[in-house]
Amino acid sequence: MTKEELIEYNVGENLDSLMNLDPRGYGVCRILYKGSRDYTGEPLSIHSAKELMKVVKPGDPVFIFVGFILIPHKCPETDGMVSIMMLARALVQAFGAKPIVVCPEESARAVEQCAGVVGLHCYRDIKTVLALPMSMGVIAFTKAKNQARQQAEQILAQATPAAAISVECSGSNEDGAYHTALGFDVSDLEAKSDIFWQVLREKGIPTVAIGDLGNENGMAVIADHIKKYVPYTDKGQCQCSCHGGILASTGADNIITATCSDWGCYALMAAISYLKRDKKVMPPEEMPAEVMRVLCRHSIVDMTGSLLPGVDGFDVRLNVLIMDLMRQVTRYAIRYEDPNDNWFGPVLKKGFFEHHK
Repeated sequence: MTKEELIEYNVGENLDSLMNLDPRGYGVCRILYKGSRDYTGEPLSIHSAKELMKVVKPGDPVFIFVGFILIPHKCPETDGMVSIMMLARALVQAFGAKPIVVCPEESARAVEQCAGVVGLHCYRDIKTVLALPMSMGVIAFTKAKNQARQQAEQILAQATPAAAISVECSGSNEDGAYHTALGFDVSDLEAKSDIFWQVLREKGIPTVAIGDLGNENGMAVIADHIKKYVPYTDKGQCQCSCHGGILASTGADNIITATCSDWGCYALMAAISYLKRDKKVMPPEEMPAEVMRVLCRHSIVDMTGSLLPGVDGFDVRLNVLIMDLMRQVTRYAIRYEDPNDNWFGPVLKKGFFEHHK
């Protein structure tokens, strides 16, 4: 292991630890992390960031899948929505990419309202997004299963993405049913964008899936682990007539699991920031709170159903602190890359990290 590999490894460990802080103490994030870490073989945040850096070039479209509609209010939740707005900005900053959000109509309106908060123009026309600088797109995807593949092909006729990233996006189980975390059927409410995701996978588009439970798009990549240890995910464990469990049936090339999906997406952005040595990839400190507030003003709800700003029951302050800690650990790693440092060489010679690649 070289000095550069050691720093990269430990930056990834720091980010993964922060995204899996467990304030609730119920342990699901720890369960998921074991399975996803075994799958990637290295820190999840760094692994996915490196994969994106291999394929995303200036001007490339990157599709971002998001949007989980919650009962009883039938509104989209904040988790996923908060981070994808800043992810869109990060993709523009880091790569000069063209982020295009794929989501339910209810989420699309909120994306348009939040675009200005992150400094981007937002268009529903893909051609316009590709032509204009500092732009992102949003596409309202169908809730009709029999129309999903056709709409996916129509979109791909306009733009082929370099990569696709899914953040807290609903995914159906093997029986085609979409579920809440506790196993209630919400199939009629959800956009069928996981079918679009599967089309992309069939075409070989690189994918990154970010989730926090198992009912999210892409989580089947660690299906056996999730079904063994996470409640409601296996056959017969959901609370609807399908009896198929809540585990989404779609897979992904790369996976990030976290306490809440937004935190996993923040870690991905921070890892890109470190690898690019570009501190501006991470958003300004005030931006996450403002995004949360604007989303809630446009009927995007916290997991609890509240229209007060928050994500998965965690308030604005905690969410901002998590991102700020990620910002700080990456900045310190960049700042202290001193070729004359007296510690890296001696630490590497001891051999401890040779067993932690």
